[in-house]
Amino acid sequence: MTTVTTRTVEYPADGLTMIGHLALPAGAGRRPAVLVGPEGPGLSDVERRRADALAELGYVALAFDIHGGRWFTDPEEMLARCLPLLADPGRMRDIGHAALDVLRAEPRTDPGRIAAIGYGTGGAIGLELGRDGVDLRAIGTVNALTTGRPGEAARIHCPVWAGVGSEDPIMPPAQRDAFTAEMQSAGVDWRLVIYGGALHAFHHPPVAQTVLPGVGHHPRHAQRAWHDIVNLLTECLPLTE
Repeated sequence: MTTVTTRTVEYPADGLTMIGHLALPAGAGRRPAVLVGPEGPGLSDVERRRADALAELGYVALAFDIHGGRWFTDPEEMLARCLPLLADPGRMRDIGHAALDVLRAEPRTDPGRIAAIGYGTGGAIGLELGRDGVDLRAIGTVNALTTGRPGEAARIHCPVWAGVGSEDPIMPPAQRDAFTAEMQSAGVDWRLVIYGGALHAFHHPPVAQTVLPGVGHHPRHAQRAWHDIVNLLTECLPLTE
């Protein structure tokens, strides 16, 4: 296990001061880098630990913020913030670009070797960066089968991996079909993994608060999804080139 250095980074986006978590691997040279996007409630220790785990592997990783340092405990309040955001690709892209600028500005980052992974809203932001034509090596999402504006998926020039629970009522079969149809018609190199028996946000450990119906942790599939994401990065963003 390598020595990881972490620090908090503040930057403006969406009219807010975002508070991200940057994790750096051991050494001094430039490394491939990964944006890590959070679920709808906001940036939590779950995504911070994911960034740290990526840094242990050798990546520069930025777990980015979407709510100006807030983590919503009230599902209705979270939806009031997230639903308008998810309906506005421009806002999502602005939040993603602001985080990407921070990651690119880090001296340890190789700006030509960046991937985006994310969960829920954070995954949707990663997809919008791809639809905006950003040069990414890979996009990996869990619980983020969002579709974009017509024709814009053709701007995605990297593999896309998506994971979803079979019992997720927030990402039902019709939404899966719309997402895969968009990716296929655009000629994207895409993969969809359906984790049997899993609900929405199955990757996230249980929380001591009210959650939306259809949300639930699935420890086995959470581990499998993480392994699938790491395999995506190993394939598309190797640590040595």
